[in-house]
Amino acid sequence: MTDQIDRPIEEQPFSTVFAYALQGHPCAVWGVEDAPEHLPVEAWTRSADEHDHAILDHCEGPTLDIGCGPGRMTAALLERGVLALGIDVVEEAVGQTVERGGAALQRDVFDTLPGEGRWSSVLLADGNVGIGGDPVPLLRRVRELLDPRGRVVVEVAAPGVPHRTSWASIEAAGLRSRPFRWSVVGLDDIGDIAERAGLRVSESALHGERWCVVLEVAE
Repeated sequence: MTDQIDRPIEEQPFSTVFAYALQGHPCAVWGVEDAPEHLPVEAWTRSADEHDHAILDHCEGPTLDIGCGPGRMTAALLERGVLALGIDVVEEAVGQTVERGGAALQRDVFDTLPGEGRWSSVLLADGNVGIGGDPVPLLRRVRELLDPRGRVVVEVAAPGVPHRTSWASIEAAGLRSRPFRWSVVGLDDIGDIAERAGLRVSESALHGERWCVVLEVAE
């Protein structure tokens, strides 16, 4: 765990603190960088913008949105007439997704999920390839969820950003979460990580300042 996390006497579950952030309280994340950073929750609670839609253009067919947050991507897919389901561990996030008109379940990606092995696309937007702090087992799990002919749409960090894993914590509304593991994966490293998970990079694209790759099952 990094020295930057100066814990209060009593830490709260991640879901509790992130719920306050989704409700509009300013939120900071500790441990990912050398100093605390603003967590851009406001970018996730707004409607999907042109760059979100450009990323969604890579999704084909029924799509599972992992770590859907407040649901802007799930809702945008449904507005396109695409069958989409969001999953998130935070109850507030699931509730906000449903309020937007999206479909969502409060589930961990490693839980049993609807449509296992039949999803045409799986979406990991907003750096969610870092969930759990180890992208290889995460992508192996995603491969289990995916139709063998399907694709994984992954938003990654920019070229030159090294792959790193750290203990992180978030703060909002005067509360700090318990530390959790998180990974940052950049464009330079996603190919090797995908290969270890039985996937390959078939496409990469820059949308605004956001990098996106498409992964397919390796033959």
